[in-house]
Amino acid sequence: MTKALVRKTSTEQGLLTFLQDLLKNKVVSGVFSLKVINKDGDIAYALITNPDDLKDARPFYPLMPENAGLHLSRFTLKGTAKQPVLAVVKPCELRGFVELIKREQGNLDKLITISATCGGVFPIKMAVSKDHEKHLSKYWESVKKGEIHPEIRSVCKACENFEPYTADITVDLLGNSKSDAQLCMYFNTNKGKELATALKTTLVEKDSDKKTLDAIRKKRTAEKQRLFADIQKQLNGIDGLVNIFGRCIGCHGCSKVCPICYCRLCEFESPEAEYNPAHFESEFKKKGAMKVPPGTLYYQLGRLSHIGISCVACGQCEDVCPVDIPVAMIFKYVGESIQTMFEYVPGKNRDEKIPLITFNKEEFAEIEE
Repeated sequence: MTKALVRKTSTEQGLLTFLQDLLKNKVVSGVFSLKVINKDGDIAYALITNPDDLKDARPFYPLMPENAGLHLSRFTLKGTAKQPVLAVVKPCELRGFVELIKREQGNLDKLITISATCGGVFPIKMAVSKDHEKHLSKYWESVKKGEIHPEIRSVCKACENFEPYTADITVDLLGNSKSDAQLCMYFNTNKGKELATALKTTLVEKDSDKKTLDAIRKKRTAEKQRLFADIQKQLNGIDGLVNIFGRCIGCHGCSKVCPICYCRLCEFESPEAEYNPAHFESEFKKKGAMKVPPGTLYYQLGRLSHIGISCVACGQCEDVCPVDIPVAMIFKYVGESIQTMFEYVPGKNRDEKIPLITFNKEEFAEIEE
């Protein structure tokens, strides 16, 4: 059994009250959460230090303006905070942050994490046009029923890792038919339990509804298989790769929003990667013509080889692609095949080392047989 906080209030309001109490009692120095930032109702991540400002917080809003793992990396890398910061993030954002920690790009010394079983998010383009607003009520109904909302990101529809594996506190949201009238939070770690102790909050013994979560995962698996079959057809041989990635304009937006691409200087943006006149002349002699900008297929395959093992399938890359390449689904499809070989789920276990930088003498012994 797990320690849990159960209150008769809506899930979101109950969490906001809990967060306000933490700030008012100076248990944490700030709360990192999605928040309404203007009168138009636009949503962005914010670090909130004033309890009154939490009235505009939207911790479970089905949007991902950026992968929060990137932000957590930036303000925890040096670990200078005197009091802990509490971050409310989605499972894939938390897994992305854990992968960055493994690369020494962040730490958990002064960070406490809250996440919820996740129903997925809308594409950011829908938020820009405000189209997502007309789907919000049906989205929340889908979440309560554990169904897949048809307008969420494709990778969200196919996500089987909707449980926040390493969160200090997990909010019961997906498949919780009582979420409008009952808050249920599971305190998974000592860090989480210390918050409850500081507020003198009574916890009860309660386990999550594994039967409901398994049924949801079964639906997601079926949808994943359908989407993978479609991508497999598109990636049929080198011609398929050229057809899909041939649309790439070399903006590198996908790497800028990826939580795993943390390099300050990317090889693909260095002077050595640029074509000089000699390169162009050589290509013209061989082919008679060439695509401009050049090297886009090399860039996409190079990035895939670099981060495929740690891709958390957050969908940010596909969201920002100006030419609608299904980048996220391709990376999920290829990345998952690599992850399966190494029996590795990125971000699931903080202590598990990244396979591609770990030498194992006995690895893939069956290949030699």
